[in-house]
Amino acid sequence: MAIEKVKRHFEMIGEPERVIEFEESTATSELAAQALNCEVGRIAKTISLMVDGEPILILLAGDMKVDNKKFKAQFGTRPKMIPIDEVEGLIGHAVGGVCPFAVNDGVKIYLDDSLKRFDVVYPAAGNDKSCARFAIDELEKYIDTVGWVDVAKLK
Repeated sequence: MAIEKVKRHFEMIGEPERVIEFEESTATSELAAQALNCEVGRIAKTISLMVDGEPILILLAGDMKVDNKKFKAQFGTRPKMIPIDEVEGLIGHAVGGVCPFAVNDGVKIYLDDSLKRFDVVYPAAGNDKSCARFAIDELEKYIDTVGWVDVAKLK
């Protein structure tokens, strides 16, 4: 199970208390925000895309969506969502729990500038009933990221 893989990841880096689990679903930004009693933007949703035949992840604020024009300027191609039935095999987590931790080897992870307006954000943690809490300046420490991009716009 992906959440167990994420928990092991955090245990190995000495942060076993990072994962927060819920009784209710946190599969969408809106549901996660309700469970945490916070604004939707603080939910750091992870978008699974294909670029040049390779899977990538982009972590962006929960109140944002990928902007086609900005994405093309950054990556030289239009965004192409990974089909739902292929996400788990390519990324290592199923839809609803896709997160930037303990992903398959070779998956590039990008952080979107939309997250920078918050001091704390909550990415998923491997399933549809979990998340983790991070100060914005901790993201690069705990996520093996390629870097920051600006590819989002408000929903």
